[in-house]
Amino acid sequence: MGGMRNYLTEYRHELQRTFTGTSGTPPEWVPRLADGNDAGYHLPGSAVWAVHGHVATIVAGIRVLLMQALHPGALAGVYEHSGFQKDPLGRLANTVRWIFTVTYGSTEAAEAATARVRKIHERVRGTYLDGLGVEREYAANDPELLRWVHVTYADSFLTANRIWGRPIPGGADAYVREWAAAGRLMGVVDPPLTEAQVRDELEHWYASGILRADERLAETVSFIRNPPLSPLLAPGYRILFAAAVASLEPKYRDLLGLRAPQVGPVPLPAVTAARAVLGMVRFALGSHGPSELAARRRLQRLGYAEA
Repeated sequence: MGGMRNYLTEYRHELQRTFTGTSGTPPEWVPRLADGNDAGYHLPGSAVWAVHGHVATIVAGIRVLLMQALHPGALAGVYEHSGFQKDPLGRLANTVRWIFTVTYGSTEAAEAATARVRKIHERVRGTYLDGLGVEREYAANDPELLRWVHVTYADSFLTANRIWGRPIPGGADAYVREWAAAGRLMGVVDPPLTEAQVRDELEHWYASGILRADERLAETVSFIRNPPLSPLLAPGYRILFAAAVASLEPKYRDLLGLRAPQVGPVPLPAVTAARAVLGMVRFALGSHGPSELAARRRLQRLGYAEA
């Protein structure tokens, strides 16, 4: 019994270290989500809280990295300017910080977190070849690239939630409509407000010929497939990666050079295997994360009955 308890503790600490850069105690920004003088952009019972509060977001995160890499401008910015290969977990922790701050923080906290990201983006510039062989300039704060990131995010989080998550209050359109606030914060002009609009925009990009499969994409996909994780997490991650690949539309899998996978000698379908891994993660971390609990403390202080 003690051995199992020690294993779960170590497993939980590795999960925390991977997602936030710290273990045992939350990173310094999490308790500060209890500060602030307003409700922020999202409340308990919202579509955003329902989606982002579920462990299916782990598969969504893998899926969105794969989707975003298909745009050679977005990939060039990450490949040439970020430390994703030298410090992938640090980059992941920064992304998690922004998502959770916009999800659970006050308006002031969400805007400050976004300003930090946009300031980092200011120096991310260069050129890339699109899928038609045309050389284009890119900038991380360019509305077109921001839109691609935002739309692939919404599509991936909805897809993962539909397969492994839970019902969304108000349905998928409510999530797209609510998370549009995050898009506007980042500089997306008139972000989509329905799931149908998200899908239409993805179809437009696919048909445009801009998306590109090349050696840089193959190298990035290989890295996402095998990141430098703790041996404790690596087996489960392989299953979640396979699940993310299985959730992609075939045309995007083809561009990425991936095949619909199955897991194990049986073989066990990736979707089913991922459900077991996500159940383990939920058991280790608990049903309510520290970011949500900090937000509820702020809302209770401000008199919100639902908190």
